[in-house]
Amino acid sequence: MTLGRAWGRTPYYVLAGGLAIIFLFPMVWTAWASVAGQPGTAQEAGFGLGNYRRLLEYDAGLWRYLANSTVVSLLTVALTLGVSLLGGYAFARFDFPGKNLLFLLTLAILMVPYATLLIPLYVLLGDLGLQNSFIGLSLVLAMYQLPFATFMMRISFEAVPRELEESALMDGCGTFGALRRILLPAVVPGLITVGLFAFLAAWNDFIAPLILISDGDKAPLPLAVANLRQQSMGAVDYGVTEAGVVVLALPCLVLFLLLQRHYLRGFMSGALKG
Repeated sequence: MTLGRAWGRTPYYVLAGGLAIIFLFPMVWTAWASVAGQPGTAQEAGFGLGNYRRLLEYDAGLWRYLANSTVVSLLTVALTLGVSLLGGYAFARFDFPGKNLLFLLTLAILMVPYATLLIPLYVLLGDLGLQNSFIGLSLVLAMYQLPFATFMMRISFEAVPRELEESALMDGCGTFGALRRILLPAVVPGLITVGLFAFLAAWNDFIAPLILISDGDKAPLPLAVANLRQQSMGAVDYGVTEAGVVVLALPCLVLFLLLQRHYLRGFMSGALKG
């Protein structure tokens, strides 16, 4: 019986193992290439950290670009969580005219190509005095995260029994009191899922900073790595580029590994409701 059950799950293991190899191989190869010796790179022979030392000393310095990316990503996460929390709560718990239409219009933003709005947004940010600023860039990045984030928070709130909120209201809690004391702890997995998506999108985004940031000292790390590729008479320094990719990927991997349990619970909240 045990052997038959294991044999029946063999296709599952083969498929999962094949997908793991497909997704992990580029990451392993990039990490290896960043420390391996290559002609024309800072690490020409043997294995070492020459590429990382060059990356550390590039222009304004690696720590400056990491700090820029961190500030932009955290601002984007804060804006996304704040707006989607209130928006998801409103769509899940309140009835008002045009609610479903407004929700569909919010989701329709996902159908607008990302790059087509960057030039109008660049002009708009200039009128608001937010051009070439972390706040302006974070507002743009958060705007593109809000449709999905609002959808996730709506299904997270809908998965919480209404009786819990009604009990809190009967005990004297106001609307925001019930949200803060009862509903907010219940939707933490959804908040973590939304926050993780927003962080990854902001941390890895290249197009928006390329259009909206003109000061090299304010460039996030993806933009700095792209600029670094073309510093040597137009030749691409692949070693330092691979080192930059590894530095970019490490925070994402660590965050996902730490939060994966809550991430999966956030995705399952709507399914569990049904």
